Amino acid sequence: MEGSPIPVLTVPTAPYEDQRPAGGGGLRRPTGLFEGQRNYLPNFIQSVLSSIDLRDRQGCTMVVGSDGRYFSRTATEIVVQMAAANGIGRLIIGQNGILSTPAVSCIIRKIKAAGGIILTASHCPGGPGGEFGVKFNVANGGPAPDVVSDKIYQISKTIEEYAICPDLRIDLSRLGRQEFDLENKFKPFRVEIVDPVDIYLNLLRTIFDFNAIKSLLTGPSQLKIRIDAMHGVMGPYVRKVLCDELGAPANSAINCVPLEDFGGQHPDPNLTYATTLLEAMKGGEYGFGAAFDADGDRYMILGQNGFFVSPSDSLAIIAANLSCIPYFRQMGVRGFGRSMPTSTALDRVAKSMKVPVYETPAGWRFFSNLMDSGRCSLCGEESFGTGSDHLREKDGLWAVLVWLSIIAARKQSVEEIVRDHWAKFGRHYYCRFDYEGLEPKTTYYIMRDLEALVTDKSFIGQQFAVGSHVYSVAKTDSFEYVDPVDGTVTKKQGLRIIFSDASRLIFRLSSSSGVRATIRLYAESYERDPSGHDQEPQAVLSPLIAIALKISQIHERTGRRGPTVIT
Repeated sequence: MEGSPIPVLTVPTAPYEDQRPAGGGGLRRPTGLFEGQRNYLPNFIQSVLSSIDLRDRQGCTMVVGSDGRYFSRTATEIVVQMAAANGIGRLIIGQNGILSTPAVSCIIRKIKAAGGIILTASHCPGGPGGEFGVKFNVANGGPAPDVVSDKIYQISKTIEEYAICPDLRIDLSRLGRQEFDLENKFKPFRVEIVDPVDIYLNLLRTIFDFNAIKSLLTGPSQLKIRIDAMHGVMGPYVRKVLCDELGAPANSAINCVPLEDFGGQHPDPNLTYATTLLEAMKGGEYGFGAAFDADGDRYMILGQNGFFVSPSDSLAIIAANLSCIPYFRQMGVRGFGRSMPTSTALDRVAKSMKVPVYETPAGWRFFSNLMDSGRCSLCGEESFGTGSDHLREKDGLWAVLVWLSIIAARKQSVEEIVRDHWAKFGRHYYCRFDYEGLEPKTTYYIMRDLEALVTDKSFIGQQFAVGSHVYSVAKTDSFEYVDPVDGTVTKKQGLRIIFSDASRLIFRLSSSSGVRATIRLYAESYERDPSGHDQEPQAVLSPLIAIALKISQIHERTGRRGPTVIT
């Protein structure tokens, strides 16, 4: 601390009507909106900080991190200046502003912070023409529950001013403590720049048998791996954990330098966007491949020759093999959680293990209560996210280490493990079709009309014949969730059609960017007979898709010929 105290200013502002968090305390918008609209970012940051009760906010510690996308450095500086002005006592920030979403959750829990602010738009593109986001995690390390998101939104609608210390400057590159004397503050404001990986790595060491994984990656029967960080936040984590700590060759890791525009690519770990990894795996040289999204909470697993493990299968296989992980041998398994659209493959594993399954709406925040109350040990979503009660976020690198642990214990390839699982439990064919960038008004009317159709009593028992297939409707509903911990009811979370053979169709409206809307269509069909396990998912599901298109009229009503993305 040098010189005179830094002034704290109060800046007049006017509210924006579109700052409702999409869920989990997150606001995701085009970068140009944050960068160009006057006070757009300060308004939302002030709303987040004001949502914390004053007595809890004064002198508290918070964590700040980003996925390194364009505008992150500027935004981090604003967050620091506003946190100081609003009475926060200490900030923990990753070096160069970098922290993965799982690492933020880890640090919040480790140091018992009041919460954290994550600057990320998840798997969305970066750069000036991309998207930017701000996400608020609460004291348990998880995404803000809906009651907190609602409070943030209400504050944002009436905000008249925000507090900031515009002259406060920090050095994000320098590890260690920086202190600042502020006007009218009795204690100095402290910023601690930490290594983005170390605290999270220490947690991983308590969960896994690192020696077993290291032997797998370095021993005489070395498993050759290929890991794609997609130029997001995970580069430093992949290098430090998998290469430095576990001995994987340095050339196992690709695209490990975080870039503001993710190298011009879409940092989304699926078959549509992780094509560099997919092509490398198809060559047959590598036995295991994985990719991560921009902020490190989503992942994709590939086996030799590009064998794809669907997220729903990955979740079920992890559940069936938790005994390979020291953490679960010690802690036990209390229950599983999955989002409603995720395939029911997990349910069959849970039944065999005699543990409960909790079916929640989409959104990781719904798992936090279950884990905090000791009901849930493992949870996951079809959108490439899996995690456990070691954190309160989905965790891509954790999932990869689980898979490597399973391979080490079973001494089988990725494909052999998956096929053995299908042979034991049956195969759940599953696809998600995304119709992105739609007019919100159009999607509203499509979902309204569809709900009226499928929830009408006369729809039950209807039969749909497609080729040689005949599907009979057994159950329909507009999914709602009653939290078993606190009784909170969340309604209108997707339309479900369940057929007599347990096949499912699900329609769900998503609007995480807040500007355009997405309709997601999910199809699932179960095949017990091993002779039917080698079919292409879209071929198996084509009759169900035909039914979905017929009853929804989505192509006719949107002018689309097909979905934007298929996963």
